[in-house]
Amino acid sequence: MALKTFNPVTPSLRGTVLVDKSALWKGGPVKALTKGQSKTGGRNAQGRTTSRFRGGGHKKSYRQIDFKRRKWDAVGTVERIEYDPNRSAHIALVKYEDGELAYILAPQRLGVGDSVVAGERVDVKPGNAMPLSSMPIGTIVYNVEMRAGRGGQIARSAGTFAQLVGRDQGYAILRLSSGEQRTVRAECMASVGAVSNPDHSNQKIGKAGRNRWKGWRPHVRGEVMNPVDHPLGGRTRGGRHPKSPWGKPAKGAKTRTNKATQKYILRSRHVKKKG
Repeated sequence: MALKTFNPVTPSLRGTVLVDKSALWKGGPVKALTKGQSKTGGRNAQGRTTSRFRGGGHKKSYRQIDFKRRKWDAVGTVERIEYDPNRSAHIALVKYEDGELAYILAPQRLGVGDSVVAGERVDVKPGNAMPLSSMPIGTIVYNVEMRAGRGGQIARSAGTFAQLVGRDQGYAILRLSSGEQRTVRAECMASVGAVSNPDHSNQKIGKAGRNRWKGWRPHVRGEVMNPVDHPLGGRTRGGRHPKSPWGKPAKGAKTRTNKATQKYILRSRHVKKKG
């Protein structure tokens, strides 16, 4: 989808660049495939703020997406491509031969009227899903499972994808967009293609109010606070490294603590490419 700009009839529109959604479905979602969700305002079950600068925002219902794609060998037709306020990617409404409706993550180059199918061995075309063991080496995939039957977890946001680069002893080797190479079980499901809406990252919101619509309140930098309010507060920062208000490193510090899954990562995304 293309980006659109606006005539500068207001100061905010002068710099606004948004994704053109004119080709998307104009109406609301299928009610049977949605459910309500309440806002947390960044508070946990005890009512304490655990995520700062959250609150407000437009009301939205949650679209139930089929991340598992376990309806095998049933051909579905794409009824429409829809906007989903809960994610950066677009979603597709699929109607199967038996009349069942389901939402799936829409890949690029999938249009209204196209057919999608999931199975053990199906055509390698955008929107189709199959186990990684059945895919040709080099296939571009998205919505990849990390554990068979759990549902897709890798490459789900707008414009992302992974590439199947090999197989070894029951495992499939994936190259992720970050440069990381990791293995998952070959029986895990994945969908063919790259996630839709690749221009999502090229948008310019133009004004602070658009962030308020999303539920993000103004973010105050620690440097402009007083010393009693933040470790970086005061007249100057004094060369101190970025920290949270509670003294935890905020940028660049390693946060990965799950050493048990380290064996599945063949190449870290932090390793600089040679050449």
